[in-house]
Amino acid sequence: MQTFAPGTRVYHLIIIVFFFFFFFCLSSFFASIVMADEYTGEATGSSEAKVHIIYTEKPTDEEPKTYHLRTLSSALGSEEAAKDALIYSYKEAASGFSAKLTPEQVAEISKQPGVIQVVPSQTYQLHKPGGGGGFKLT
Repeated sequence: MQTFAPGTRVYHLIIIVFFFFFFFCLSSFFASIVMADEYTGEATGSSEAKVHIIYTEKPTDEEPKTYHLRTLSSALGSEEAAKDALIYSYKEAASGFSAKLTPEQVAEISKQPGVIQVVPSQTYQLHKPGGGGGFKLT
């Protein structure tokens, strides 16, 4: 019968495994802190235009893209500015559109009739098992 007494081979193996596990947990913790700092750094105090998803009521009397441009024009002040900001008009799975907007424009479009919700677009990185490369979801 093997014992776990100090000086035995099993004891040393358990100590080594424990320290590897401890080091892994500690490094994961610090990596998550660094990632959180980077995330909050991106989100604070920028008046730069970023992509947002704008969820709207489904239009009943006009084409979705026309409705989305009209809604965006009301917030941005001109149809030309709306065409420049509009990225994609969603028609099937959801009613809404994506557009590149400043924080001020987000506040303005949130007040428009028919606008349900405005959320910042996020890109997620999928890592392949075993590292190396990945796929992006937007």
